[in-house]
Amino acid sequence: MKYRILRLDVKADTMQNDLEHFLNEVDGEVLAVIPNVSPTFQLMGATSKVDFLLIVEKVT
Repeated sequence: MKYRILRLDVKADTMQNDLEHFLNEVDGEVLAVIPNVSPTFQLMGATSKVDFLLIVEKVT
């Protein structure tokens, strides 16, 4: 079996639509969607944000 790792840069306000469109374009079987989460500090305190998603695709 061969696998391909795809990267999808996302923004918080359009993440759902971007992911849906991207997944509909993938040819192989999607095995996992892994978010890359990084800590950020704002006036209200520490929080986190998603920078990009890694999508694991099984290529046939």
